[in-house]
Amino acid sequence: MNRTEPPSGDPPPQTFELTAGTKIDLGPLARQLSARYYETYPDDLERYGDAGRAWCEHDSRYLLAWALEDGRSGAVDCVAQVAWLGRVLTARAFPIDRLVHHVELTATLLRTVALGHTTDRAAERMADAASQLRLQYAA
Repeated sequence: MNRTEPPSGDPPPQTFELTAGTKIDLGPLARQLSARYYETYPDDLERYGDAGRAWCEHDSRYLLAWALEDGRSGAVDCVAQVAWLGRVLTARAFPIDRLVHHVELTATLLRTVALGHTTDRAAERMADAASQLRLQYAA
């Protein structure tokens, strides 16, 4: 069985600056997302091992950063970024329904983070991204 390699290359975002001087650490949020994901898909731990957990947290940091930047300024289109990630993961034979669920979990988590308009808008955009993935990959 081929094992997934851990993430390499450029590291994902570690923090996000909501406003001048106000940064949030993406690590705890990414770990929450990863834990919620694995509550639903514990078989992925068997399939992908520790590297899969590392990838889940890696991708979670990107999902959060994309959504927050979209929510703050619109400089990043998180719907387009998630569509790109969907293409990458589909090419790697990762089940798209699991990515859709991960994106939905991201929207849900962002709704619970009370950081004002940016997180409200970020949650909305991430929900849009999940809907677009569902439409794009509907059989």
